[in-house]
Amino acid sequence: MSILIIFNREPYDNTDVTWNGLRLAGKLLESGQQVRIFLMNDAVDMARDACTPPAGYDQDLSQMLRNLIAGGVPVKVCGTCMARCGIYKNQPYFDGAEKSTMAALAEWVVDSDKVLTF
Repeated sequence: MSILIIFNREPYDNTDVTWNGLRLAGKLLESGQQVRIFLMNDAVDMARDACTPPAGYDQDLSQMLRNLIAGGVPVKVCGTCMARCGIYKNQPYFDGAEKSTMAALAEWVVDSDKVLTF
């Protein structure tokens, strides 16, 4: 089964929404599902080296994303959002996070059995 997870929220927004989405992605991957991730809006910061956990937060969301990439999860990140969104505007995405387009996201949506958003 092909599952697309779209993240929209700032990684460290005083909730565990992004953390739970990444945890779910990992469990789906472990169970043999094909998982793909697309980051847009303020979630693009998660794919930037500059994004680090705030003081007192016990999870490194960017490292979790890197681990998913290392496990074979393709990650695409909105190219337009690079300059428009996040705290770290215009900073590059780290290796393994592919700068992408809305057209590519549309293709992934059509090609997925399930689409989840966080």
